[in-house]
Amino acid sequence: MDERLVAFEDKMKKSLHNLEEEYAGIRAGRANPHVLDKLRVDYYGTPSPIQSVANVSVPEPRIIQIQPWEASMVKEIEKAILVSDLGINPTNDGKVIRLVFPELTEDRRKEMVKDIKKKGEDAKVAIRNIRRDAIDTFKKLGKTEDISEDVIKDLEDNAQKLTDKYVAEIDKAIEVKSKEILTV
Repeated sequence: MDERLVAFEDKMKKSLHNLEEEYAGIRAGRANPHVLDKLRVDYYGTPSPIQSVANVSVPEPRIIQIQPWEASMVKEIEKAILVSDLGINPTNDGKVIRLVFPELTEDRRKEMVKDIKKKGEDAKVAIRNIRRDAIDTFKKLGKTEDISEDVIKDLEDNAQKLTDKYVAEIDKAIEVKSKEILTV
C-alpha cells in the first residue's frame, strides 16, 4: 500500500476501534465486565481502573462481582459506581460488591438498538471525513509536487476502497451489537 494512504488508514482504524470500545461499554441485560472499563477509583491518590484494585468476575449471567484486594477500597469502588452513568445500584457485604443487571424491556432494547445505529452512523461520518481529507491532500499533492493525474486518481480510488472496507466493518459491528441487544 502507498505510504501516503497509511496515515489515513490508521485514522480509520482508530474510528472503528473507538466504536468497538463504545459498544463494549453498552450493557445488554447481561453482565459484561467491560462496563467498568471507564470507571476510575482513587487508589492512594491515583485514579486507577477498578480492574487494577479488585478481582472482577461474572459468577452468573446477570451479576458482576467485584472483590477488592483491600477492604478499604469497597467504599471507593461503590462511590465510583454510584456517580457513574451505569444506572445500577451496587450492593456490598463489606468485602464483595455485586452489581445485578436487570432484565431489559423490549422497548428499552429497541431504544438501545437505535442508539447503537446512531453511534455507528457517527463512526461512518468520521470515516467519510477522513476520506475527504485524504482526497483533498492528494489533490494538493498533484498541484504542489510533480505527480501525474493517474497517480492522484489511483490514490483517490484506494482511499475510496479503504472507506468502503471500514464502512462495511462498521455495518458488521452494528449488526452484531444489535443482535446481541435484541437477543433475550
